[in-house]
Order: sequence, then structure tokens, then C-alpha cells
Amino acid sequence: MNGSLSIELGWVQGARQCLSPHFNERPGLEVSLLVIHNISLPAGEFGQPYIDQLFQGCLAIDADASFAELKGVRVSAHFLIRRDGELVQYVSCDDRAWHAGVSEFAGRQNCNDFAIGIELEGTDSTPYTQAQYQCLIALSLVLMTEYPMISPDRIIGHCDIAPGRKTDPGESFDWVTYRSALQSPVAMF
Repeated sequence: MNGSLSIELGWVQGARQCLSPHFNERPGLEVSLLVIHNISLPAGEFGQPYIDQLFQGCLAIDADASFAELKGVRVSAHFLIRRDGELVQYVSCDDRAWHAGVSEFAGRQNCNDFAIGIELEGTDSTPYTQAQYQCLIALSLVLMTEYPMISPDRIIGHCDIAPGRKTDPGESFDWVTYRSALQSPVAMF
């Protein structure tokens, strides 16, 4: 990812926009949580067009046998960071993307109402790339500036808001280095 990021009306300038129909208005709650996920379609394969298709509601179900279970699924995230560090945005940060599902954080249900969702192209057990961490750190910092209720202790994994149901971003995610870089952005990966 090249250049610095900025946000205008919920859209990150510098991200490739790939609009999803799977969103709605937030119920008047201020954005105060950042949720990190992972995704790969098919599982363990990278660089395919299927994540964009899934979030846009036009996934070619017959492209892979594993996609049958995704038929009719309506899901989205605000962002995807591909293995090469490309940043893709599907939903305005000011709107509610459908990424968290049944979830709870600090006693509040329905995290989609107040969270921004970032998908990393990857799996629980595949190490993420340096380019992904660099993009994630830059994006996290600009989101924390634009939405000041997001603090380092309000950046969590999908596994933290849906324990027993979700495991992402998985054991391969380097929380220590990521959180350290948020505190000291000069020392990024």
C-alpha cells in the first residue's frame, strides 16, 4: 500500500472501492470497536476474485464445491487487506457492514452496530504478510483518528466477540507486534 490514508464521508481515500449491497444504517451508535477477521475463498487459497464476489452478493456458487454452503449468504466487511497489501473497501465506515454475526463485546450485543470489520486475506494458521501488517497498521491509525472511541483496547479479533463460534484472525496473527506498532508507528514491521 502506497501513500497515506485519509477518510472522507466514511470512505478511505487510497482504498479500491468494491461496493457491497450487504449493509444498512447504524442504529445511532457511535463507532467504537475494530474487529479483525480472516478470510480465504476457497479455504487456504489466495488471490482469487471470490471474496469480492461474496461481499457483492454475486459469488459463483458452482466455482468450487465448498461454496455450496455460501448459497444465499449475505455478508460483508468494511475492508479487506489482500496478501500483497492491497486495501479494498466494501462498505462506508459510517454504515453497518455484516461481518460479526452473533457477537458481544463488553456486555453489548450485536457488534456490527458499533464496529468496523477488517478482513485479512489468510487463515488462522498461515502467517500474514509484512505488507498486510503495514496496511493494517496504517488503516487502524487513520480509523482511530477518525473514530476516537476506537482505542487499542477496543481492537479485537472475531474470536473475542464470538468465542466458540469463530477463531479468526487465528494463532498466526501477531498481536504483540501489531499493538506495539500502534503505540509507536515509526517502528512498523
